[in-house]
Amino acid sequence: MKITRILLVMAAGTVLASCASIFSKSKILLTNDNVNEPVNITTDKAHYENVFLPAKVKIKKGYGTSSIMVTSRNYQPLNLIVDKKFNAAYIANVFFPIGFIIDAATGAIMKPAKKAYYLNLRPKNENNQNIIIYNEVPAPQIADSGRDGAVSRDNPGQTELEQTIIRWNIDSEPQGARIYWRVVSNVPAEVKNTNELYLGPTPYEETRPFNILGLTYENSHNVQIEIKLTRRGYMDQIKRFNVRQAIDQQEISTFFELVPEETE
Repeated sequence: MKITRILLVMAAGTVLASCASIFSKSKILLTNDNVNEPVNITTDKAHYENVFLPAKVKIKKGYGTSSIMVTSRNYQPLNLIVDKKFNAAYIANVFFPIGFIIDAATGAIMKPAKKAYYLNLRPKNENNQNIIIYNEVPAPQIADSGRDGAVSRDNPGQTELEQTIIRWNIDSEPQGARIYWRVVSNVPAEVKNTNELYLGPTPYEETRPFNILGLTYENSHNVQIEIKLTRRGYMDQIKRFNVRQAIDQQEISTFFELVPEETE
């Protein structure tokens, strides 16, 4: 009778210890909501045809890196390398040799280094020296401020575009996510990159200025606004908006479909 109980306990322990192998996640989230066309995604585990971003994809478990190829009709091919890191759930299996061996053999001791990756897709007709430009429209004629002198990060205030007022409309499902924003500049000598600033919770709607020192219409296509949403229990999501396009449209309007975090 005692032997039977011991065997049952050992069997239960083995099953529980192997949970890291059975339930270890090998999915990641690929994001870039500024791309409004389907993309083809090929990972080392599966192929996804004509899917829209953000999208969850599977990658292989194991010790090495995983390679992901993303292609589409109007964007340059992108090869993303996903690094792996130690899976802490594996530690429990040290006390159960069978689970230890299973996890070591299947590669369950490793998991993707991050849960979400931003795809920096570039249009096929883009100059490689510029950052992403989405559906850029021809520049309208804008009168200058009438003041002489080149605009730079140390000599701002030459144009009224630095204080351009636009409509901000940001929402999410579920609501109540925290909104952060920052300036991403490809011309740091003229426009500074900034740290993240808290904007407010979703839903958020306000008419407010950019307050981007050194901004001109000429360099605005080399500047982006990065918006990040965070909410407990959900993966962070990031979207980027080209400043020239925002100026032309007089707004930044977007919606985030938040993805729950997967528990291991």
